[in-house]
Amino acid sequence: MGSSINSSNSEWWRGAVIYQIYPRSFMDSNGDGIGDLPGITARLDHVASLGVDAIWVSPFFRSPMKDFGYDVSDYRAVDPLFGTLADFDAMLARMHSLGLKLIIDQVLSHTSDQHAWFAESRSSRDNPKADWYVWADPKPDGTPPTNWLSVFGGSAWQWDSRRRQYYLHSFLTEQPDLNFHCAAVQDALLGEVRFWCERGVDGFRFDACNHQFHDALLRDNPPASLASIDEVSTVRADNPYAMQQHLYDKSQQENLVFLERLRQLLDGYGAVALGEVGDENAPPVMAQYTELGKRLHLAYSFSLLTAEHSAKHLRHQVETLDLALAPTGGWGCWAVSNHDVPRVATRWSDGAPPDTRRDRLWLALLLALRGSVSIYQGEELGLPEAEVPFELLQDPYGRTFWPEFKGRDGCRTPIPWQADAPHGGFTTGTPWLPVYGPHLPLAIDNQADDPGSMLAFSRALLHWRRAQPLLRTGGIVFFDAPEPLLWFERREGNRSLQAIFNMGSEPVTIALTEALVPLQGHPLAATASVQGNSEKRMLALAPYGVFFGTPANEEEGHS
Repeated sequence: MGSSINSSNSEWWRGAVIYQIYPRSFMDSNGDGIGDLPGITARLDHVASLGVDAIWVSPFFRSPMKDFGYDVSDYRAVDPLFGTLADFDAMLARMHSLGLKLIIDQVLSHTSDQHAWFAESRSSRDNPKADWYVWADPKPDGTPPTNWLSVFGGSAWQWDSRRRQYYLHSFLTEQPDLNFHCAAVQDALLGEVRFWCERGVDGFRFDACNHQFHDALLRDNPPASLASIDEVSTVRADNPYAMQQHLYDKSQQENLVFLERLRQLLDGYGAVALGEVGDENAPPVMAQYTELGKRLHLAYSFSLLTAEHSAKHLRHQVETLDLALAPTGGWGCWAVSNHDVPRVATRWSDGAPPDTRRDRLWLALLLALRGSVSIYQGEELGLPEAEVPFELLQDPYGRTFWPEFKGRDGCRTPIPWQADAPHGGFTTGTPWLPVYGPHLPLAIDNQADDPGSMLAFSRALLHWRRAQPLLRTGGIVFFDAPEPLLWFERREGNRSLQAIFNMGSEPVTIALTEALVPLQGHPLAATASVQGNSEKRMLALAPYGVFFGTPANEEEGHS
C-alpha cells in the first residue's frame, strides 16, 4: 500500500507543504476531551481543501503521556486515548484517497520508562537488555557520571536504586535514552520502523534524531560562551541547558552510520525521512544528515522558531542553512510554528494587536523559501497564542520553568471548528486544555465561506504555490535591501522569480534594479504595484505587502 502511492513521484517531498496535526487537540470523536485518530479522519476534508501535500501526525503510540506521547511505551500500538490500529488504517486510507501523504512521528532516541525494554534493562546488570539503555556508575562521591543536562531542566542523569547506577535521560526522567552503541538496539528500532512501513505510511518525522548517540567516553560538556547563551534556539536562555556546548551528549559522528542503515530500510518501501535536528550549530549537522541519497531526505529547522524575526535575522538563517546544504545536496524543511513554540501570530507581533495582514505575510514568506514547509494546525486560521492559567497547565516543561516560561500549552489548545458550539465544536466533553475564547471568532465554520478570511487566503496562496515550480525547487539568492524589506530571487535554469516582502507596518517604496512583471493569481497581488517608466522603476509595497515578479524578458511561460 505504501510503496505504490509514492512510486509515481519519488521526490514529492522536495518543496512539499506538510501540515502538522497534534492529535490531542485536532478533533475529539468520542467526547473524552482528547483528540483522536477517528477525529482526524472525520476532518481530513478541511486539510485536503488547503492544498497541502502531506500530513505529519505527532505521536499517537501507547504512552503514559508524561510528555504527551513523546514517551513511547509500545512503538507498534495506538494508545487507547487515540483509538486503535484499525482507526489508524482507516485514517491512512482516507488520506490516500484524498491524495495526501502520511508522515508519522518516530521517537527513536529514547523510550518511556514504562517500555518493556526498560523494565528488563533496569532489573539487573546482566539481563539480556542490560546495555540497551545508557547506564553508568556514579563518581566516587556519588554524583552523576558527567555534567550533562536535561533539556527540561536539571541533570540528565537519574539514579536507579536497583542497578545502583545512573541512567541517561536527555529529556524527562521518565524518558530514558536508548544506547545506540548497542547493535541489538539499532536492529530492534529498525524493526519498529519497518512495522509502520509495511502498514503503508509515506514517511517518518524522526524526533530528536541527533540525540541518538552519546559520547562513549562520557566526557563532560564545556561551558557555552556568554555570547552564545543569548542566541540559543533550541531552549530559552533562562534554561541551564543553554549554558553548555553540547559536544558530547548529542550529534555524534556514529549516528551517520545508523542513519545510512535507516535510509536503506526506508528506500525499500519508498518512504521519506524528515529529521528533527536540535543543535546550536544545526546547519552543518543538517547538511551531513541529508547528504544526497545517503541518510535522511530532509531535515527540520528550528531557526525560524525563535522570537527574533527581523529581515536581517531571517536572511541570515536562510542563507546559513542554504550555504551548509550546498556541498552535500541536502534539503531543509522550514516552519514558523509547531507544537513546542508560541504561535507565530503572537510571537512575531512585537506586542502589537492582532493583524491578519501580518499573518498573511508570514505564511507567504514561509511558502517562498527554498526547502520544504511545515504548517502547524491553526496557522491557516491565524490563531494567536492562547493564554492558559497555571492551574490548568498540563505541560511539565512549563510547570518547571513558570512563570518566565509558560510551557507549550498555549500553542496546543484545541482547534476551533464551530464558533457557536460548546468548546468550539472540538469535543462534547471537557477538553484536556481549555478552548481559548479569542479563538472562537476565528473558527473554521466562520472563516470557511468568507472570501476575505485568513482561511480563504491560506487556501488561495497554497493552491497558487502548487503551480509555481520555482517556489518548490528553485535555488535562492538574496538581494541587499533596507529593513524592513526582505528581497530574494528563486532561480532554476534560465527562469527566475523575485520576491519582496515589506515586514513593516508602514508603506515602503523601493527602486527596482530591472524591469519586473508582477506575477498574478496570488492573493497578495494587490499589496504591491510597479510604478515609473523604463528609466526608473519603483515598487510600492503596502504595509505587510508582498510582491512576486519575473524579469520582463522571461514573462512568457509564467502564469
